[in-house]
Amino acid sequence: MAYVISDECIACGSCEEECPVEAISEGDEKYVIDPNLCTNCGACADVCPVEAISPGDEE
Repeated sequence: MAYVISDECIACGSCEEECPVEAISEGDEKYVIDPNLCTNCGACADVCPVEAISPGDEE
């Protein structure tokens, strides 16, 4: 279950720099997390200034 970035994202890039596995990239309107690369470490959520990153829901 990968972390997800909500629409509250302000595209600051803090999360991308913090990700140890480079699972985060800049999308069209916000940053996105590749669920196949995300290791659920939570480092991105810890640095997000607007708390737009949270654990994803299991499908």
